[in-house]
Amino acid sequence: MVRMMIRHSVRAYGKWRRAYNGFDRERRGMGVKGHAVYRNTAKPNEITVTHDFASVAKARSFAKSRRLREVMKGAGVRGAPTIWFVKRA
Repeated sequence: MVRMMIRHSVRAYGKWRRAYNGFDRERRGMGVKGHAVYRNTAKPNEITVTHDFASVAKARSFAKSRRLREVMKGAGVRGAPTIWFVKRA
């Protein structure tokens, strides 16, 4: 199992969350096996999201997808996200 971590800032959490939830079925079809959303306690429009994948290849493919960029743009993500991949040690 590979976990993809994404950190980004959004214009408005409510708008972002609606877009994120609306992308759920499509996200699962792109290989996401599990996910979680976290908000920074001091900066509530700073979001960290985790997505679990069966392989790093699937995770990287998802991270590079045009569709993910489209959804993030429409959701009000500011700037480029920080993305990294981890495995349980």
